[in-house]
Amino acid sequence: MVNDFSEVLFKESEIKKKVTELGKILKHDYLDKNPVMICILKGGVVFLSDLIRSMDIPLQLDFFSVSSYGASTKSSGVVKIRKDIDTDVTNRDLIIVEDIIDSGLTLEYIINYLENHNPASIKICALLDKPDAHKTELKIDYLGFKIKNEFVVGYGLDYAEKYRNLPYIAVLKKEIYS
Repeated sequence: MVNDFSEVLFKESEIKKKVTELGKILKHDYLDKNPVMICILKGGVVFLSDLIRSMDIPLQLDFFSVSSYGASTKSSGVVKIRKDIDTDVTNRDLIIVEDIIDSGLTLEYIINYLENHNPASIKICALLDKPDAHKTELKIDYLGFKIKNEFVVGYGLDYAEKYRNLPYIAVLKKEIYS
């Protein structure tokens, strides 16, 4: 698999350090709030798992699964809910945990959807952000890394369900997905 990448962007140790930092900030900000951490599946689950281990506070987990990519490497902008949250989030503090923000269209859809459930607050925690790919205005409250507009895999991120299990994040060579 290593021949599928043009470069490794973030080594395992860099990711671990950043995720631990984010967890400590979230712990401080939500010390007495019992937030609901809403993980966007499937990519966000690796990030979420490591993140919550740095947050020694009461919290609740829920999962939301949407599809906007299909078999493509770019979001179609058409969002389909595959798995809705199970938690009543009325008057709760929500933290959306996302692996990567690309166009921002899917996340915008999720935020609008969750706002209809009358939460106390909604914050975004993303491991990666591609600002040059944004097609909407989003405020990312907790961010790991900004990256160029490249197709990356590893640490939960995939291409055709491959590479999620890698402990690092790498740029996938264009010939692999084109």
